[in-house]
Formats: sequence, C-alpha cells, structure tokens
Amino acid sequence: MGINPDYMKEYEFWLENSYFDEAAKSELLSIKDDDNEIKERFHKVLEFGTGGLRGVMEAGANRMNIYTVRAATQGFSDYISSKGEEYKSRGVVVTYDVRHNSRLFAESAAGVFAANGIKTFFFEDVRPTPECSFGVRFFGAAGGINITASHNPKQYNGYKAYNSIGAPIGLEEADAIMKTINDLDDITCVNTMSFEDAISAGFVTIIGPEVDEAFWSAMEKLSLNRDLLRERGHELKVVYTPLHGVGNKLVRGIFERVGISNVKVVKEQELPDPDFSTIKSPNPENIESFELALRDAKEIDADILIGNDPDADRCAIVVKGSDGHYEMLSGNTNGIVLLQYICEMRQLQNSMPPNPYMVKTIVTTELSNILAKSFGLDVKNVHTGFKFIAEQIALWTDSGKQSFIMGYESSFGILAGTYTRDKDAISASMLMCEAALYYKLQGKTLLDVLDEIYAKFGYWDMESTAYLLDGIEGAEKIEYAMQQMRTLGPDSIEGYKIEAIRDYTTAMRTDFLSGETTPMDIAKMNFVFFELENGESISCRPSGTEPKLRVGCEMCGTSKEHVKERTSELLAKVKAIVEGYLNHA
Repeated sequence: MGINPDYMKEYEFWLENSYFDEAAKSELLSIKDDDNEIKERFHKVLEFGTGGLRGVMEAGANRMNIYTVRAATQGFSDYISSKGEEYKSRGVVVTYDVRHNSRLFAESAAGVFAANGIKTFFFEDVRPTPECSFGVRFFGAAGGINITASHNPKQYNGYKAYNSIGAPIGLEEADAIMKTINDLDDITCVNTMSFEDAISAGFVTIIGPEVDEAFWSAMEKLSLNRDLLRERGHELKVVYTPLHGVGNKLVRGIFERVGISNVKVVKEQELPDPDFSTIKSPNPENIESFELALRDAKEIDADILIGNDPDADRCAIVVKGSDGHYEMLSGNTNGIVLLQYICEMRQLQNSMPPNPYMVKTIVTTELSNILAKSFGLDVKNVHTGFKFIAEQIALWTDSGKQSFIMGYESSFGILAGTYTRDKDAISASMLMCEAALYYKLQGKTLLDVLDEIYAKFGYWDMESTAYLLDGIEGAEKIEYAMQQMRTLGPDSIEGYKIEAIRDYTTAMRTDFLSGETTPMDIAKMNFVFFELENGESISCRPSGTEPKLRVGCEMCGTSKEHVKERTSELLAKVKAIVEGYLNHA
C-alpha cells in the first residue's frame, strides 16, 4: 500500500485528508506531542497475514479501525475478482463477535465487498468463528470473514479470513491478498458504499437461524453415544460459561439436541459483554476465568465445567476428581482424553474408518502421537494454526485417501469432523460432556482416564511461558532472541543433551549426533525446535496472533512428581537463556 515510509508524513496525511472522520482526527491530535506513539501507529500498515488482521482498536495505519478494515477488504475483493466472474459471483460470508466495533467493522467490510460487485451473506447477529467456516461451505461461497480477536483483551479486534473451502487462508493466499493491499495507491483508495445502500442494491443477504440448524445437525453426527445421551444425559452435571462471548446459544442448543440437560450457565457471564467485565482476560486457558464457574460447580456438585473463549473456537474444561477436587485440564490433556474416547468408542463399535489419521501441531504433546498410533492412526504434524490442520483435511480426506478422526493443538483448539475447517468449541463441548458421561457411568472421571493413559505410555509434562513485548522495540527483541536461539549447540544447556535442532525458518534439521543436515517437507516458519532424548523437546516461536515470544519444554518419565520437577528445571534454564537475549537486544 502507498503508505508513506516517513511515519510523521503519514500521520499528517491522516490529519489533513477529508477521507478520515473527525473522531479519528481528534484522537490523533491528542498524541501530537508523542513521537513514539505516532511512530507505533504509522510506521507500517497493519499486516494482513494468515490470521487476517488483529490489533488494538485505535486510529492509525497500524491499528484496527474502519479504514484498515476497508483496505483489507479491498485487497480481499481484488483477490477474489482476480479469480474470475464465476468465483466472484459465489459471494462472501460475513460474521462478527461481541467485541466493541465488531458490527461496525462487519458492515464496513460488507460495504466494500458490495462496491466491488461481491455479494455477502451477512449474519443477523453474533456467531462463533467455526460457524463462519461452516457458512462458507454451506453457501459454497468464495470466502468468508469473521470480525473477532478471539481471546485477546477487550481493546483488540481482528479480521479473520477464510478461503473457498472454509479454511483459514494459507500462506500463499495471505501473500497474494497482501500484495493486492500493497498495490493500493494509499489507504483511501477503496471502493465502498454504506451498508444500507449495499442492502438496497441487493448485495447483502441477511442470514437468520437456518444456518444454525444445519450447523447443529452436522455436529450431532459426531456423537458416538446418542442412545446413552438420550437415556442418561441428565445424570451428568455441567456448569457452562461462554465468558461473555458468542457460545451461549449454540452450545446450549447442541446440549439440548443430544440430551445433555442438567446444565447450569454462569449467570453473570451468560450474555454478550464487550468489556468482559467479570474477568481480567477472556481466555479460558487461564483458571482465573473459571472463578465464577467453580463457585457454581461447588453448589451443584458438578462433574464437569466447560468454558469457551469469546468467539467460541476454544474449549477448556475443569473436571471433578474422584476425591472431589476440581482440576483444569491443559490444552494437551484435553485433546488426549478426547482422542482416547473417540478411538475407544470406534473400536468398540467397529466403526473406525479406513486409513484413519489425526493431525497435531508440532508443539502439541508427543503423547498424542504415541496414543494415536496405538489405535492404528497415522499422525500428521503441522505448524501451529488450524489453517495447517485444514490443509491436511483437504489433502487427505477431501481427496478420499484417508479418514480424518481428529485434529487439535495445545492452545485448546479441537476439531473432530470435517463440516467446518476451523477449531470448534461447540462440538468439542458436546463431545467432552459425552466422554465425561460415558466414563462417569463406569465409575471414572476424565482425570482417571488420563492417569490410565499415563500408566500405559509414561507420564508426559509440558510447561511453557510467554513474553509479551509490544511495539517496534518488542518485535526487534523477539527477532534477536530467535536468531540467537538458532545458535544453540548440543551442550548449550547444562545437564541436558540437545540431539538435533529443527530450524523451520530454513526448513532444515541438523542432527548433532551424526552431523547431518537434511531438509524437512514443511512450510518455512519463524520457529525453532530442539530434540532431546526420548522424544523430549524445547520449542521457541513468536505468537502468530499476539506480540509474544512463546517458549515450551516437554519431558517424560514414569513418575509424575519427578517429571514435573525435571520440566520445571529445564524451563527455568531455557528462560534464563531467552531472557538474556531479550535483555541484550
């Protein structure tokens, strides 16, 4: 895009051009004496990557606002138009979540699509992220967008883009769309019309509950114990929280349809709230987000607590142990117990499909690889991000070569079907409850199931940390640390032997034992992975959605206490190395 490389001149352009509204100009005038803030907002345009856009909602080229949303949509429109009239005529699905400005951004995007001759299927109210993906497939659309920032804090919003199979756009697609955005003369060179005019011109179709019904029907087919749920589903006591997000209607709807009826919804978090007023962060990965749910669980003696993030693509659970205490499962162990349940049921029912496989991300526990193979599943390892899992479904299942069983990542994203091509907390919530009921009727909790898996395959423990580093300086620190981590050798960490390093930036693996360097058949990514003994590992990568550097370690052994002690010890040593690089940069 023709953004002026002189950030001060770009700032002045925004102040002087009549395209920008007075509220934006007033906000920008308030920072006129803050050179660093001006630089942060104008040194580049908010980048369109495989996650679309995501940023703080403020005025500026490097922020989320109607102007960057319009520019991104113009680029997406040009990309769609470049593929021909038939493709363009298929239209685009538009959904949005509960955040501040989500509806405004969605309407702004629809106006740009309309001005470019592209119709939109526009949902009448908030919907979960996986339903946007499902909607693309339902309508046979050319693509889709969902206005959401997932589990980010309330000041953020985002723009998630989907391709024609309902998958989050991949690397090549993102690059092509970014090129069309960069080809704009400047951020004002956008075709647009008002949302009302787009409706009047016939370019917007308002979508009601009909897609919800189809979405529910598709999810129902994933159930492996329908008779059990109908007859005894009421025996499972559930507490559910949508954390002020969009999940409430869809989760309760699927629960009702399959027979999970004994459900208490956390009242204070039941309705949409863009301020997420009862929690510090709308992220179900944090046990703090379950504070009110735990209160309710103790009142009703709940068996399981389910929490979704605001756009309902991540599912976290807390379960009651045999001794009555409540314990949160990690994203890794979430996937482990559900994989066990699905495979166990398919074996018992003789319904395992031919050539079954699962997909996991590289940083997801090695235990899932071992467990899947014990059931005869092929395992495919991909980069973090459900776009890569969706690519595997397209490559192997859509082609008829193999049967998809499940895909998941350690950050609480799960998909057990192919009706949508993004992680889906709605169906995951249903399946987790189904598994909990099945094992409860056998006198076991999900924690007991997990212990049985550990007893069979060894105890695996993964610990991680993340460094939040905002702005230009933060990005530079992250890049410096990543560069330095790639220089570690076999004896760089006292007491631990690094056997190999996988540098995904170059897609090369170096075996320190043999000295050989070999190419890996995987997309290049800013990510480094260290192999230790027995499948143990260290990983280091920048987040794809937040200004964070993520570091993780996984260890294994026969003793839970000993493995946890070793993992904590290793993570402490890795953190010391990483923090040294971050402080040096």
